[in-house]
Amino acid sequence: MEEAEKDFFKESKEKIEQYVQDRIWLLKLQISEKTARMVAVLFTLLMIGLLTFFVVLFLSMMAGYYFSALTGSFFSGFGIVSAFYVFLLLILILCRKWVQKKIMDKVIAVFFTKMDTDEKP
Repeated sequence: MEEAEKDFFKESKEKIEQYVQDRIWLLKLQISEKTARMVAVLFTLLMIGLLTFFVVLFLSMMAGYYFSALTGSFFSGFGIVSAFYVFLLLILILCRKWVQKKIMDKVIAVFFTKMDTDEKP
């Protein structure tokens, strides 16, 4: 009888250890998946941001030269474009809480969205 109890507890201990190791492995896989997804999103946003920067840069130069031609002064033409960007900066400063919330929501959504392969609780 004692031998059967020892075998039972030994077998139970091995199964519990295997279960814990499997759960740790699953956690590592889930973390790596979430991290990979976050890196992919950040890289995509970085590339979109970089390309948008160049588009805005060249459009700003075009607008500066256009307003310079209209006003007859480089200072005035590029000053108009600069004033537009100062206006956008002020709007961003005033709405920074809203922008921060949107960015945080997006990051949280990337980390906590379930995929088809995720386990249902």
